[in-house]
Amino acid sequence: MQFGPCGGVRQDGACEMRPGPCVFPDAVPWPTPAPDTPAVSAPLVLSDFSCAPWDPVDAASVAATLAPACDAVLVGEHQNRPDFPPTLIGRMLLDSGATPWITLSCRDRNRIVLEQELRGLDLIGVRTVFCVTGDGRGYDVRPDVTQTFDLDGPRLVALASSLGMVAAVPETPTAPPQHARPIRLVQKQRAGARIAVLNHVTSPAAVAEFMSAAQSAGLSIPVLAAVAVFSDAPSAAVLQGLPGLELDPAVVAAVLDAPDPIEAGITAAVDEARALLSIDGVEGVNLSGSASASGTGVGATIKAEVAARIRALP
Repeated sequence: MQFGPCGGVRQDGACEMRPGPCVFPDAVPWPTPAPDTPAVSAPLVLSDFSCAPWDPVDAASVAATLAPACDAVLVGEHQNRPDFPPTLIGRMLLDSGATPWITLSCRDRNRIVLEQELRGLDLIGVRTVFCVTGDGRGYDVRPDVTQTFDLDGPRLVALASSLGMVAAVPETPTAPPQHARPIRLVQKQRAGARIAVLNHVTSPAAVAEFMSAAQSAGLSIPVLAAVAVFSDAPSAAVLQGLPGLELDPAVVAAVLDAPDPIEAGITAAVDEARALLSIDGVEGVNLSGSASASGTGVGATIKAEVAARIRALP
């Protein structure tokens, strides 16, 4: 990496990949501002897309469930669960009526392959790519596979932007060093990012504090804030499995102890969305997580209902 810190800094300041502290105590500035580009409109509701890997039927089914209620779906990339190539899954989701945002990470692709995927996605009509450095692969996960990291997230943003794509980026407001996170997002904007998606945090107040600091530092691109969607213990645990990602324990307990955890989870998500959308600079929400451990179809149905209720908010 050249433009750190990444989102994977543990609460004690340690790197998630190797022993010792993160080598970036502050955000590294992007050297030159990106050329002026037309502003983009943020979706009101972006939803994480979760389907069974290597299963085109399930992918189409989940897309068909989410598409009517969600403006776009965010297709992730997992260090321990490979799936179809980005251009192929993009084509499949477009054919199913969804608007995909495709995640491209620098972990498993060198610069040439990233260029190929960007060109391919542009050709089939996928306009937005979610540019991430990528979680490092665990030492016990596919030890026979190397990791590439020709680029990091900001340099991938610059590449995508230079090819005319809409580059979306993540940021984790509560990951150390917290004082550098707003500035870090502004540096991604300088690299060419045109929209940002925040990882979920314990409270809307933390998002409001982050947004105030980021806007003071020069942030002008639209921001989506994450809404944690869960209805059982496994789907809640997944949302807390990476550095910097936290849930409000009181909300988790209220959902899991409710007579109807699915309805309680939907209500909690809508309440969180209402609070987040009232924050200056937050123009939409990302329905984050799988929503349920009972299968991708159940999870998609829950997120579609959350999306529909958000749209009905006054």
